[in-house]
Parts: sequence; C-alpha cells; structure tokens
Amino acid sequence: MPGTAVTIGAYDGVHLGHRALLRDLSERAGARGLSTVVVTFDRHPAGVVRPESAPLQLTDLEQKLELLAACGVDRTVVIPFDLARAEETAEDFVRSELVDGLETRLVVVGEDFHFGHGRKGNVALLAEMGARHGFDVVGVGLQDDSGGQVVSSTRIRELVARGAVREAAEVLGRPHQVRGVVGRGAGRGGSLLGFPTANVDVPADVAVPAEGIYACWYERPDGSVHRAAVSFGRRPTFDDVVAPVLEAYLLDFDGDLYGEAAKVSFVDRLRDEQRFSSSDELVAQMHKDIEAARKVLEVAPS
Repeated sequence: MPGTAVTIGAYDGVHLGHRALLRDLSERAGARGLSTVVVTFDRHPAGVVRPESAPLQLTDLEQKLELLAACGVDRTVVIPFDLARAEETAEDFVRSELVDGLETRLVVVGEDFHFGHGRKGNVALLAEMGARHGFDVVGVGLQDDSGGQVVSSTRIRELVARGAVREAAEVLGRPHQVRGVVGRGAGRGGSLLGFPTANVDVPADVAVPAEGIYACWYERPDGSVHRAAVSFGRRPTFDDVVAPVLEAYLLDFDGDLYGEAAKVSFVDRLRDEQRFSSSDELVAQMHKDIEAARKVLEVAPS
C-alpha cells in the first residue's frame, strides 16, 4: 500500500502560507505516489488549553474544510480536541494518528511546528520517531509576503482587529469572511431609515473587524452573491448597544433574509463608526456609504 503524506496543524484561515505548504506537500506526495492528508482539529487547541487567552478564529470548521478541499488535498481528518487530547503526549499522538491511523510515509510541517502535551513535540521528535516507524519528515520554512513579512494567522488577526481588511485579504488570499444566521434587529432600518438590513449573528469565537462601515460581499444559501454596505458597531445614533452588531444592507435587493445563513466577506473599510445628531443626518451619510460601497465592489468577486 502506498501510504500517505501528512501535514498537521490548526490551519486557521488557510492563508497563503498554509497554501504554500500544501502545494509542497502535494508535490512531494505526487513524486512518491502518496495520497495527501491534512490532520486538523475541531477547535483551536488553545481554546481548551488556555481558554482565557485563546485566539479568535479566522475560519469556523465548515469554512476551513471548504478551503482545504479547494486546495486539492485528498482527505482532511478532523480530530476532536478536548482535555484528554490535551494531556496526550507527542509520542502517543504520533503512534495513534500517524502510524496506526494513517500509514504515514511522509510528514510535512512548518519548521516551528509544536504538538502534544506541553507542546513538547517538534520537527526533531517527528524525525526521530519517523526513523523508527518508517516515515520521512520535512520542516518547511515560514512563508513571507511580498513585503518580507511572515504570513501567519496571528498577523492576520491583528489586521482584522484593526479594521485593515484589505491588507488582511492580501495575506489570506481572499477577503476575511464571517458566517452567521440572520436574526431580528431593532426594526428601524427599513421603517425609519429606508434601508432594511440583515442582522447577522456572528459566533463569539470568530474574529471580527474593528467597528466601522465596510464594503462587503454577502452570500446567501442559494449561492447568490450580493454587494453590501455593512455596519459593524454599537448604533451610537440610537441605542449605543453594549455588544457590536453586524448589519448588512444589500444593494439592489428586495427580499426576506430572516433565518438564513449568511456569509459576509469584508473587502474594504469605508469609514469609522460615528454618532449623528439626527436620523436625517444618518440617512444622508448612508446614501454616501452605499455609493462608496458600490464603487469599491464594481468588480465581481472571483
């Protein structure tokens, strides 16, 4: 049996650095007649090991699996990560998942890769165990972008948190996307302002951009993609809510979105959120925002 070529990691974001490693994996696997496997987890391990400081996620599990499949990997194995898994030694992980589970012949990971209890597993340990169990190990250097900065999920989270969504897209290789279900809002968007919005409930563990107004692509469950002007903020002109709310106004659209799953991709930041002295002043600015979004989104998404 040919066996498998495996990579392991959280793969949060499946960014340009991840994709470069996956291309390397596929090329090496092809040369040896191996199938490719990504071993990842159902949640970020930090969410279990150190939940008080766990990073917000760039992709939920559904989107991560979609992105990995689009990279051409033959199979993705999702491992449930819980307290028991967090206590597992690196050696036991290799034996149970790589040797017994996948008949691994090649492992390709980032040169800074760590795994197992206390993060004691690394490329050197993998190579040592590979020599005993019949698999080779390659540690790949970190990918730099065109400006010489390391491509990493941490850096992308920082960009998103600042609202620098255009820059984040350059490192991700696509606009940062959040997903959620459309719920009921305050109801004033259509009745008072004349701009009915979809209030998208984004999970609390997902990375969201800084509060402000954005030009976005909005995808419905039927696959249709719409231009949207999106407000992510606390509605300071009205109620100044405690938690930011994502409100999407779909350009040139008339229909009921309640209860639908939505995918909102952030293309560019238009302006900061601000408080207006009246609803009329807010409406005037919303007209400007919509035209600004329309201009940004003149080119259809690829």
